[in-house]
Amino acid sequence: MVTNVKVRAPSSTANLGPGFDVFGLALDAFYDEITLSKTNKSITTNRPWHGVRILTTDDVPKDPQQNTAGLVVKAMKQKFKIKSGIEIRIKKGVPAGFGMGSSAASAAAAALAFNKLFNLKLDSNTLIKCAGIGEKASAGTIHYDNVAASLLGGFVVVKTKPFEVVRLEPPKNLVLCLAVPQLKVPKKKTKISRAVIPKTVKLSDLTVNLSNAANIVSGFLLKDSDLIGRSIQDVIVEPARKHLIPGFSKVKNNALNAGALGVTISGAGPSVIAFCKKSQNLKKIGKSMEKGFSSVKVGCDIIICKPSAGPKIRA
Repeated sequence: MVTNVKVRAPSSTANLGPGFDVFGLALDAFYDEITLSKTNKSITTNRPWHGVRILTTDDVPKDPQQNTAGLVVKAMKQKFKIKSGIEIRIKKGVPAGFGMGSSAASAAAAALAFNKLFNLKLDSNTLIKCAGIGEKASAGTIHYDNVAASLLGGFVVVKTKPFEVVRLEPPKNLVLCLAVPQLKVPKKKTKISRAVIPKTVKLSDLTVNLSNAANIVSGFLLKDSDLIGRSIQDVIVEPARKHLIPGFSKVKNNALNAGALGVTISGAGPSVIAFCKKSQNLKKIGKSMEKGFSSVKVGCDIIICKPSAGPKIRA
């Protein structure tokens, strides 16, 4: 009988420019590790979280109600009427608040671990919906782009009504260059960055974004990194958010001038992601992004990574 399960889930980038809340891409840059264990110990509390305990040395909320993985475990415990006590051990690897799906990686790992621990044999769409609950802890709302990418790996397209997620395999030569600025990000940063998005948009702007989004999907289907890169253009969300990232325009222009195929904000930022091919001078592109941030006296870390195949489960 399985008594504990460890899951390592990858970081991700969401939106890919025009695909707001719809597109996600798993990245092998960073990983979160979640271990769930059944326990017969009495976990007493005067909150409605009886039976769930978080154990971690990382700087994350210890109250399950405020914790991404805790929210997922609590919801799944209730939904599937699990009586056993559960201990959650969290090892954070994805930097929180930098647009790389930190909360989603923990949520995805928790959902997968719960499914394996209790042998629920859930389909991927159900798992993604369970993991999406965890996004309430950081974003204040449920959205599925990052959690779907962390759960399934590769490139994902989320359809909400009716709910369905499609996974596509990325081109073999696609490489990402991430510039992670050395900034202090506010707590609930995702919630703040979502607040600046316009509530209404011009039909002409919507048409541009739809065209670019369709071509990104075509690029993944055709395994055409150049087409993907050329289509990483967003005229709605990126313009509304770029002022939150010091030096963004300089970072983007530098990377494009250095040969990047396409550049945009990674998720809600402040990281900036460049889409490239293996054959390109990736060090040159990374250096150009670093110079863009240094022009506004902001340091940054450059991570060159590939799309991730998905999480790893160990029971």
